[in-house]
Amino acid sequence: MSDVTILAPSPTLTVTVEDHPQGSEIHVHAGGQGVWQARMLRRLDVSVTMCCVLSGEIGRTLRHLLEDEGITVVAVEREGRGSAYLHDRRQGQRIVIAEEDGDPLDRHTRDDLYGAVLRSSADSRAVLLSGPAGAETVPADIYRRLTIDLRSAQRPVIADLSGERLQAVVDGGVDVLKVSHEELKADGLARDGSVPEIARAMHELRTRGVGAVIVTRSSEPLLLLDDHGVLEVSLPRLEENETRGAGDSLTAGVVAALTRGEGLRDAVTLGAAAGALNVTRHGLGTGDADAIAQLREGVQVHELPQFDADAAVPQGRVSPDGLAALAEADEEEEE
Repeated sequence: MSDVTILAPSPTLTVTVEDHPQGSEIHVHAGGQGVWQARMLRRLDVSVTMCCVLSGEIGRTLRHLLEDEGITVVAVEREGRGSAYLHDRRQGQRIVIAEEDGDPLDRHTRDDLYGAVLRSSADSRAVLLSGPAGAETVPADIYRRLTIDLRSAQRPVIADLSGERLQAVVDGGVDVLKVSHEELKADGLARDGSVPEIARAMHELRTRGVGAVIVTRSSEPLLLLDDHGVLEVSLPRLEENETRGAGDSLTAGVVAALTRGEGLRDAVTLGAAAGALNVTRHGLGTGDADAIAQLREGVQVHELPQFDADAAVPQGRVSPDGLAALAEADEEEEE
């Protein structure tokens, strides 16, 4: 059994060329949203099962890379083109040489992936839904159906999505939704990035059935809305090296703390620290657990009662604080 099951429909093979005193240095890694989240969870000593589709020779390479990082891989294997990219960073900037989202998943592959998530998550303390490499890889409605089925099985569901997939998990009644303020604006949920407008959008998502909403705001303090109201969380300010993957590290930190029995308001401080450290590094979803714990001590939390509204928990669902209780119950059963 893994602590967390992650849906990562199409992990990406990443090839990056870096400058080196003796010439070029070529790095080959597994990447993509679900991979970066899984990598940070492993750094925080959380066991992870990744449910994914591995295609062709790219998929065969990805399996070895993922398993070498201590991730349990439950894969639907098929022939065809997998997701991959080749980037050149020798001049200090990321230059795209080639990028490929891979072939969309056919009906049978989607069905097999769906079943893999249900089976793998049966004994997990949380399920994390991440997005595919391309918009056409997998239909958004899979996320709605999975959210409903997983919650019916009393599995806490956390999602870090945007666009149609965000709307799908909202319709499914996801327990915790993480989204950026830019994604809220792009999806027409917020008119601008101001705190009052974001708070309004968060309350709207709650009324539609979401248990709790976390909104990142680039370098500004993130916001959390749960059944107690609105919380502002200030992240440690560090010199940025690579901003990609910071939000995924934040999500992973939150999930890691929830699986250990922490309440959501405490869990978000671990997520903030994990996200803050990630921006200082080249590697996405990386960081030292001790450094994250130290940064966590500097995370500041403030109540914003002026933006509170009726934050009652929608009927028929587990409250965000109840996620920790579910994790603790699972741990007691194991003992």
